[in-house]
Amino acid sequence: MNAQEIRRRYLEFFKAKQHVVISRAALVPQNDPTTLFTGSGMQPLLPYLLGQDNPNGQRLANSQTCLRAQDIDEVGDNRHTTFFEMLGNWSLGDYFKSEQLPWIFSFLTEVIGLDPNRLYVSCCSGFSDYAIPKDTESAAIWRDLFGAKAIDAKEIEIGSEINGYTIGEQDGRIFYYDTKNWWSRAGAPSEMSDGEPGGPDSEVFYRFDHVQHDPKWGEKCHPNCECGRYIELGNSVFMEYLKTESGFAKLPKRNVDYGGGLERIAAAAIDSPDIFQTSLFKPIVAKLEELSGKTYNSHTESMRVIADHLRGATFLAVDGVIPSNKTQGYVMRRLIRRAVRFAFELGIEQNFLEYIIPVIADLYHDDYPEVAESRQRVIEVLIKEEKLFRQTLRKGLQELGKLAQNQVDGGVLFKLYDTYGFPVELTKEEAFTSGMAVAEDADEIFEKLMAEQRDRSRTASKGEFKGGLADHSDVITRYHTATHLMYRALKNVLGERVVQRGANITAERIRFDFSYPGKMTPEQIAEVERIVNDQIDKNWSVSWREENTQAALASGVSGTFGDRYGETVKVYTIGDPEGDYFSREICGGPHVQNTAELGTDGKRFKIIKEESSSAGVRRVKAVLA
Repeated sequence: MNAQEIRRRYLEFFKAKQHVVISRAALVPQNDPTTLFTGSGMQPLLPYLLGQDNPNGQRLANSQTCLRAQDIDEVGDNRHTTFFEMLGNWSLGDYFKSEQLPWIFSFLTEVIGLDPNRLYVSCCSGFSDYAIPKDTESAAIWRDLFGAKAIDAKEIEIGSEINGYTIGEQDGRIFYYDTKNWWSRAGAPSEMSDGEPGGPDSEVFYRFDHVQHDPKWGEKCHPNCECGRYIELGNSVFMEYLKTESGFAKLPKRNVDYGGGLERIAAAAIDSPDIFQTSLFKPIVAKLEELSGKTYNSHTESMRVIADHLRGATFLAVDGVIPSNKTQGYVMRRLIRRAVRFAFELGIEQNFLEYIIPVIADLYHDDYPEVAESRQRVIEVLIKEEKLFRQTLRKGLQELGKLAQNQVDGGVLFKLYDTYGFPVELTKEEAFTSGMAVAEDADEIFEKLMAEQRDRSRTASKGEFKGGLADHSDVITRYHTATHLMYRALKNVLGERVVQRGANITAERIRFDFSYPGKMTPEQIAEVERIVNDQIDKNWSVSWREENTQAALASGVSGTFGDRYGETVKVYTIGDPEGDYFSREICGGPHVQNTAELGTDGKRFKIIKEESSSAGVRRVKAVLA
């Protein structure tokens, strides 16, 4: 059974258990300032795990695409990736351990067909200091499940992961760990704050019997060993405690949060410890072998890095991110540029993303409609970044050789970043490859130079406008309202891929930046103008109200890419919020009361210029004249 079939069968399995299958959340969180990316299946659902009612009910399931940029340097071995999928199911105050664990066991052994003799589990050993008992309930359920397969489930006390290398497997089947099998946002119980929920969890591992333990990781092997003999397939979190001033109390509504790694389950299904041999990677690797004339076995690390990084970059592009030197765009740029650099090691010195990205899109377009819908745009965005980088790569490498003979310092890092767009980590990697040292204070000097540059930028931009508005005069208020109409019209004409990237409004004109991969045609410009002027003539009323942020975004309300919102937002509606309307957008104002005001003295909306602003971003200038 390949990975795609596993994903489908998982969702079918839990749908049959009365779960509502929900769509994946975007890789860029809509309302979470603590992180750049969606890094787990539970992250978008955390408000509901903490007690908020979910409109889809108490039983949910999905497959969530995730990205963890902190793992970028680990990619290259047989199991680490930056981009991955989590198969998830949740109980929001409904079922608990006695249902969850048998379902997971049944799915893995009966639906997927994994040999139960190769499965091992862990449970929480408890915390006596906080009167949190050992999770013997989960262990008893596992013992019965294994017993039904004629497997003796011997229990082994481990404690900390470090202890595991001394204690070892001991023919065990159920292993007790302490903090490794406790979940809370803060970590161990001792690190939790009052009012924070948490609970024990139970992991499932698959053992590759043909993989020998590597003692470099520790004397003896155990399920949480890093040697690769065991691979974690999934984890069921049982959130049932609340930290209080006096200790821990039971939550009135207990929750279940399960996350299973799709790529890892697929690897277990083919009994291979190398996830890059699964169906979500092999077609990419095969294309790399074709393009390079080299084999996976001879250039394993390079092909793994390229396959992983370009999957992540593809889904970032699907979710509206474009390469840049800031936040999510910076990580996306780094993924693409590392992939291109490793392609050089394969001898692929010509553009190759045009061949690889369609292969990746084919792997997902049947199960994620948004991949199919944005396919051409994604290809164009990524190819454009590759061409840009190839143009600067040789120049940057030549400059590196000129600037640094034996050592790379902070000034070199800044020069290559500022002039050539080289991510700091890429410069360090190139230095290492060339045998050059990196100065101990390189990062400190780099940050100092970046701070100085930001100060210069702030000085130069004192005349910039807060919120993109020069002031709140009548003319600018009308132009600001017209921008709302134009934004919605652009989406209508060019597609929902259009996302606002910036705006600057003066008494003379509107300037509006938005994500779009190519130049607008004269016909598209004319159609946007027609739509906006039609709305002006319709005399729509303009009003605002406070709305729950998540509910507003879920209903299709537009926002600005990268903006972070609180629990509630001010939503401006052009039309009737409860009936017929043209536009609904998160905004701070000011606005006219009726669109007819935009047509005062016979004025009409007109786009006077359309041009490129940056890679993947277009800019239009418009007036009411």
